[in-house]
Order: sequence, then structure tokens, then C-alpha cells
Amino acid sequence: MRRFAIDRRTRATAVNSLRRSLCGGFSSFSYSHPYSSSANSAMGGPAAASSPSPSPSPSPSSSSMNGPASPVSLQNINPKVLKCEYAVRGPIVTHAQRLQEQLQTDPSSLPFEEILYCNIGNPQSLAQQPITFFREVLALCDHPSILDRQETHGLFSADAIDRAWKILEQIPGRATGAYSHSQGIKGLRDTIAAGIAERDGFPANSDDIFLTDGASPGVHMMMQLLLRSEKDGILCPIPQYPLYSASIALHGGTLVPYYLDEATGWGLEISEVKKQLEEAKSKGITVRALVVINPGNPTGQVLAEANQREIVEFCHKEGLVLLADEVYQENIYVDDKKFDSFKKISRSMGYGEEDIALVSFQSVSKGYYGECGKRGGYMEVTGFSRDVKEQIYKVASVNLCSNISGQILASLVMSPPKPGDESFESFTAERDGILSSLARRAKALEKAFNSLEGVTCNRAEGAMYLFPRLHLPAKAIKAAEALNVAPDAYYTHRLLDATGIVAVPGSGFGQVPGTWHVRYTILPQEDKIAAVVSKFTAFHEALIAEFRD
Repeated sequence: MRRFAIDRRTRATAVNSLRRSLCGGFSSFSYSHPYSSSANSAMGGPAAASSPSPSPSPSPSSSSMNGPASPVSLQNINPKVLKCEYAVRGPIVTHAQRLQEQLQTDPSSLPFEEILYCNIGNPQSLAQQPITFFREVLALCDHPSILDRQETHGLFSADAIDRAWKILEQIPGRATGAYSHSQGIKGLRDTIAAGIAERDGFPANSDDIFLTDGASPGVHMMMQLLLRSEKDGILCPIPQYPLYSASIALHGGTLVPYYLDEATGWGLEISEVKKQLEEAKSKGITVRALVVINPGNPTGQVLAEANQREIVEFCHKEGLVLLADEVYQENIYVDDKKFDSFKKISRSMGYGEEDIALVSFQSVSKGYYGECGKRGGYMEVTGFSRDVKEQIYKVASVNLCSNISGQILASLVMSPPKPGDESFESFTAERDGILSSLARRAKALEKAFNSLEGVTCNRAEGAMYLFPRLHLPAKAIKAAEALNVAPDAYYTHRLLDATGIVAVPGSGFGQVPGTWHVRYTILPQEDKIAAVVSKFTAFHEALIAEFRD
């Protein structure tokens, strides 16, 4: 491992790289960048983000020299696309990909040997292994001709073979390469509904299940359904996963922020939500829904049952759709917290279909399975009338269907091997091993962040991230302002150039104005955590020394 150091030349290189990446790359037009100093305002701060200003039209002379102007330009594309931002794969990642190419062509040109992507919850990209039982079933479903071969019984577990047969019987033509029902294969939806009922202790109906390519398309469908114009708003937590701000922008609505309380471990205070609701109403905005992310992304908190009850009661009283992002429900790392679905909480309070409209989202990308590339997930839609559900089905039909491998995985996640099955012990060992390792990694990174000067980090209770706060010296903030970028973007860019660690500035998620954060995944493999901590610590200490007031 090369020794980490920052000297004047390295710092100058980093600053020049930052200027090129975050400023020079957008020199052709004025752009309200997701990492610019105005980003907090865009996420609900005191001022609205400036609208993108398209580049000027080419002059006649340039048109005549270069041929006719393009029929598509920033002046005439959908302005909602220009407004949409997605920080998790933003400019910091683009720069990281350039550095990765540089390492491949000239391995000794940078002060690190690899790019470590801590920007996104993508477990298998960081060497997490897939669950054997799930992959066995998928392989057999995709290649059913081997099910009848004798040698298959020596390569695959008996319960995987049995499960593959049962799933194929539910698929018309036993063909995983064919379209399915637009809502998803009925037998797989039955399995998922049974899994939800077992989890919650209350009935679930497969007609309420819509299988999707991960949770994101379900979120888009609901935004498409609810948002009629910019006068319709969605209450979203700040910090938030930028899928929500992006989808609200794309579908022409208004994000109504409510701030999570960092001082109480990113608590969700109903008084804050009420205040933001009333403020939105005073501006003529009709608030249609409340988004809750539990466990939290990027903040990692797990809601207490009493808090969930308050949220359900609030949505019931105000007539809001409750959009429950529950994709991290398996990722709980502390003994004093547990996951309860909002469906379970609402039913235990006595609220039924006629009392509250609730949509819960689940994905095969997270949990202990981390099957991001398979794009599987579902949403359970309850409390909507039949005619509205027909409209949701119509929107799903436009996309024909979600992919079949993802549908199968979603059913497996909600119906894993049971005691007595051949795969049960190995499955349990794999699942528990991944989750216990994630808990240790979360604790190690939390401890490391809190040991650093000018960094505070709340407890990692769940999900896959930590969201430490940076208390940067005034000189560092001025250096960022000189480049017209947010201080946390300046910090993460310098971190990347010095160490190869990719993190996301908190300004891409929204935060209380005047505060700065960074989101890190806990996903690097356990044997790399010590090196990550060492690199990060050396970088941070050098940067603080450089800008000490």
C-alpha cells in the first residue's frame, strides 16, 4: 500500500482537478449544480434553486461552418429533466470513473491503487457474495431442461430443484424469457402476499401487489399517479434519498421538505411535519402524500413503534397517502430497535383499507441479498379504490411487465428456505454472516468518524449508510466558495483525489442550511475497513491542518 501524504503539489493538483471536474466541465452553460452552494436551498432551504440557464444558440457563422444546428438542445428539451438531479451517481462518480480509467492505463500515476465506491448501496460490486439458494433457483428456472438430468441432483440442493419446479408451473409456458402479466406473475404475487402476512400477522392480498424492476419504478408510478401539477406536493424527509426529489421533479410536482432532527438521532418530529404541511398549504400547494424511509437513507435511523403510530395517525387525520420506503427492513444492527412495517402498525391501530391509503416499497437490491442488478421489487398498494388501482395497472401495462428474474427473486426473498429444508442451515449461515458483518462494519466506521476532529456521527441503527456531519474550518469553506461548490462537495472531491474513496456530499441529499455532511456506505468488505479508516483519517487530519483557523 502506498504511503498516504498531502504536500503542496498534491493539494494544488487536487484543487485544479476539482475546478475542472465541478466547474470547467459545465463551462458551456450556467447550471444549478447538485453540489453547488445553492443545493441546500434546492432541497428546501430558504431560497429556491436557480433554474438552469441553457447555453446560447450558435451564431449563424458557426452554424454555416459546422452544418445545421442540432434539433435537440438544452433550450428545447423537457425542463423537468433539467431540474432533475441524482447525486448518488453525480459528478463525483463521473470523476471517479475517469480516475479508474487512468489507473488502468497508468497504475502508478495516482496516490492509490484502486477506486473504492462508497457512494451507493451496491453490495455485490464490493464483493458481497449472492445467496446460494436464490441463485440456484434462478439458474434452474432459466435453464429448465437440466431439471430432469440426474447430475443436476448432485449440483443443486433438493429444495432449490423443488422450488424451481413450483415456480415454473406458475409461469405460462414455463418461459422466463416471455412477458408476464403486467402486475407480475400471479403465483409469485401469491407467495409474496403470504410472506407479508407471515411477517406482519395481518392478511395480505396478491391483488394489491405490483411487481416492479426494483423499488424505483414503483415510486415513479405513484408520483405519476398523484402529481397533477406543481401545485401538488409530496412531504419528503430531509435528508432524503434523491430518487424522491428527482421523481417529483420529473413528474412536475413540488417537494415539501420536513427536516429530520440530527440532535435526536435523525428523529422524525410530527410537529415539524405539521409545520411544513401548513406552510405548503399557505402557498396554495395541495400536499398529496408523506414519504417515510425506514430504516433511513441516508441517515440510518430506525423508527420506534410509537413514532410510527404518530405518523399513521397524522396521515389518517390529514388524508395523506403514506408512501413507506421499507427496502432496508432486513438491515437492523442494534438490539434495541426492530423493523415493523407501516402496514402492520396501521392494522394494529385498527385502521383498515377504508381508513388509510398506504403504499409500501420493497426491493431485492438491499437486505442481506444485495441483488441490485437483477432489478426486482414490489409495491403493496392498499386503501385505494378499485378504479384507481385500474389506473395503476394501466400505467404498469405501458411498461409491459417487470423482468421475470427479478419477480422470482422478490418471491424468494419473501419465502426463503424454512426449517427442515435441505438449504435451511446453509442459507441461515449466509444470511446471518452477512448481516452480522454489516453490523460490525457499521460500528467500526461510526467509531472512526466520531474519533476525528470536527466530525460527529449518529449511531448506525440500520440501512447501509452513515451520514457524518463535517464541522469544517472557515478557511476550508472559503476555499469551496471560491470554486462555487458546496463545502462537502469540495471535501469529497479532495478525498477522492487523495485516497480513491468515493463518497457523496450531503448537499446532494438535502440538509439543514449551513450544515455539511457526507454519506458513506458500510459495504466495503470487512477486511478492507481498517484500510478505509486509515486512509480517511490521514486525509481528514491533513485537510484540517491545512485549513486550521
